[in-house]
Amino acid sequence: EGFIEGAAAKALRYRSMLRAEYIRVFADSHVKHGSHAIVADRSIQELTRDVDFFEADAVIATGQRTGDSATMAEIDEIRAATELPLLVGSGVTPANVKQILGRTQGVIVASTMKVDGVWWNDVELARVKHFMSVAQAALEEA
Repeated sequence: EGFIEGAAAKALRYRSMLRAEYIRVFADSHVKHGSHAIVADRSIQELTRDVDFFEADAVIATGQRTGDSATMAEIDEIRAATELPLLVGSGVTPANVKQILGRTQGVIVASTMKVDGVWWNDVELARVKHFMSVAQAALEEA
């Protein structure tokens, strides 16, 4: 909570100092909990171009809060603004994973694999197996 400023230049200089270019930087484009949600001061395309400009290796689309997916329109908007690999980083479920994987290069999943789909609960093996079977089927169809 509170003011948070990005540290892209500092992070990339540190990676360079470590000679660890193999470490990849994945950056949110439309950062959940960001001020843009309040003031709507910058478009998704502008925010995504920033991710490119600051030399991230991949861009992440997220919803407005943990467990909420970016809309398909937001995903498409981000995709149109960059050639970087695109992942969806929240709200991916068995119900939407096929549609999301059809537009992106990957997903970051947590809540949907937890008991009752709640991020702070323990991982539930049956939910993991179900999600993975749906995701694998979606990838095989592609």
